[in-house]
Amino acid sequence: MSNLLVTGANGKLGRHVVSLLLEAGKDHIIAASRDTAKLADLAAKGSETRRVDFDDAGSLAEAFKGVDRVLIISTDAHGLGQRLTQHKAAVQAAAEAGTEIVYTSMTKPETSAVIFAPDHAGTEQAILDSGAPYTILRNAWYQENLFMNLPAAFASGTLYTSAGDGKLSHVSRADAARAAAAALSKPAANQTLTITGPELLTTQQIADLASEIVGKPLAVVNLSDEQLAGGMKAAGVPEAIVPMLVSFDTNTREGGFDILTHDVEALTGRKPEALRVFLEANKAAF
Repeated sequence: MSNLLVTGANGKLGRHVVSLLLEAGKDHIIAASRDTAKLADLAAKGSETRRVDFDDAGSLAEAFKGVDRVLIISTDAHGLGQRLTQHKAAVQAAAEAGTEIVYTSMTKPETSAVIFAPDHAGTEQAILDSGAPYTILRNAWYQENLFMNLPAAFASGTLYTSAGDGKLSHVSRADAARAAAAALSKPAANQTLTITGPELLTTQQIADLASEIVGKPLAVVNLSDEQLAGGMKAAGVPEAIVPMLVSFDTNTREGGFDILTHDVEALTGRKPEALRVFLEANKAAF
């Protein structure tokens, strides 16, 4: 039996991973978060809980003691350089504890136009430099991220984008969780995997599919990055996050999300969920 620790266990991905590991019942599971009180339900199911604060190196060192493998789930810090600093501290603590590392990264971070991609690229390099055994999971764009723009697009009947003909392979958060749980359950193999859905689609194809399922028209209007940013600001999107949101479309247009693999099936033994399944299950929300 191995001691497996999941950081960010109070988050959507972390909770799912911990639940899957507990259901499997093969290892000792440790759920970690800044506030362990929020993990009471996981503790009731059999998980140990430990405090992990990525801004507190001492908490990382203490939490990783006796841990065989740790899943470092990327933090959501937005301050300039803060996320990378946090990740490096976690990598260092894991390496010093002799702990193997599984890390949730993003697709093609070394060339991505997404504003926070350098945080992932830097973390991947820190893992390689640490000498710790590792498995890096480069997660594609989550299907659930469509909740950020599709409801408003259906409300207006128009989806504004600067993604052009760029393609994405959306993956469900459930499939990403299953892949992470599977990777954490076996010795790290010093490998980098890309966790994608089963198909590559353009924004137009996604809109057409969503329109068919939801039963509402949805026109796609292609803009420049500058026009898209201006429209977001005019619509009341907080100015601080507009560049990040636009960078997603820029990256799509430039091919940064254009990758399709069979790594989910190789890890979990089951094919990833198609976008159609997600849209049909959630059409009431759109």
